[in-house]
Amino acid sequence: MMIDTGAAGLLFESLQADALTSPDQLRELYPQPNQNSLRKETDRLTEETRALIGCSSLVFIGSADAEGRADVTPRGGPAGFVSVLDERTLVIPDATGNKRLDTMHNVLQTGRVGLLFLIPGRPTTLRVNGRACVSARPELLAQLTPVGKPPVTAIVVHAEQVYPHCPKSLMRANAWQPEQWVPADAQPTSAEVTLAQLNLPGLTVDQIEEAERESLRLRYE
Repeated sequence: MMIDTGAAGLLFESLQADALTSPDQLRELYPQPNQNSLRKETDRLTEETRALIGCSSLVFIGSADAEGRADVTPRGGPAGFVSVLDERTLVIPDATGNKRLDTMHNVLQTGRVGLLFLIPGRPTTLRVNGRACVSARPELLAQLTPVGKPPVTAIVVHAEQVYPHCPKSLMRANAWQPEQWVPADAQPTSAEVTLAQLNLPGLTVDQIEEAERESLRLRYE
């Protein structure tokens, strides 16, 4: 049976009407987790997870503002650009971007983040959740790996939950298997998506593509 979408914009409200509302309702639908999936969560970084972070060139940062509005943003750099200072503390240097500073605004409001580390070519991922702050301390910034130019600030994270995640999602997604990817000509381009988002009269895809090329050329500035 097809879902009745009803009036425009009301689909979420329709689906929310009979959505689950308690952990007990949710657990009734699933078996209990394997004990090892619970035991492998720790509150500190082991030698092995520190080494994994040292191999990672991509981390996704999850955060939320004081009103609970969530955001996830990617941060990339040379392998090991996220510095591990000790078994509870890691630091993510600032890098050039869109200058919206969404993640850092959220950290200033709630003091918390969730991290997901990836290593291109491998299905290994690592989740790190904990307290966070934004630091501009010169002696800290001086010891970080710059992503292009020296960072203006850095996000400091105090690990409370460290969890090596099951690789099934990346394997199901064929994330590192180019032969399984959707062909480029079957996807909207970045410029086409941006054009639709901006919705500015007179703006063309060619203009956006040129701006994107220039932005990528100056990605470290």
